Amino acid sequence: MHEILVTREGLATLEAKNLSFPVAPNVVERARLDQLCERDAVHQGILLRVEPLVPPHLEDALTRPGPILVLDQVTDPRNIGAILRSAAAFGAAALLLQDRNTPQESGALAKAASGALDIVPVLREVNLSRALAQLQNAGLWVVGLDAGGTQLKGESFQGRRVALVLGAEGAGLRRLTRENCDEIASVYMPGNMESLNVSNAAAVALYELVRPA
Repeated sequence: MHEILVTREGLATLEAKNLSFPVAPNVVERARLDQLCERDAVHQGILLRVEPLVPPHLEDALTRPGPILVLDQVTDPRNIGAILRSAAAFGAAALLLQDRNTPQESGALAKAASGALDIVPVLREVNLSRALAQLQNAGLWVVGLDAGGTQLKGESFQGRRVALVLGAEGAGLRRLTRENCDEIASVYMPGNMESLNVSNAAAVALYELVRPA
């Protein structure tokens, strides 16, 4: 722990709990914490500056049960947070992100995840195509989600573990990512909308994959 920044109200909360810390808290204005935590983040008047956690390796995620979610340059932290929440709800093993062009685990992302950051491991890989090849070599069936694909049906994946790949809104899956998928599928939408928000599509697809036959 390098630094503790608190508002006066936050300091009063810490003192009331009689907590001890390796460094003394620094009292700052709430606007300073708002600036550091980003818009939409919830800090409750207390901020710790610490070393980042070391992300787990792909091999670690493969030991956990459930599908693996892969995001291809999804850049909105609130969408990623919402996808994490669905991943936790439907028992996904991990969320795999490309290290470049993807936001870090921020306050806004954590708020949208509603605690899922503590449940679902977040992995980062430099080369997404190479990571998909690793998943395939480990026996996973890589399914890219795209509106033009065949209908996603959970029963067709019985006995197979799936890695579900979702692309950025608007752009969708990049060409190289698509080419490295075993199959392109879409969620069933009988209504008059052509597509869903990426976080909603992830929730629907995960439900389809894990629901009882």
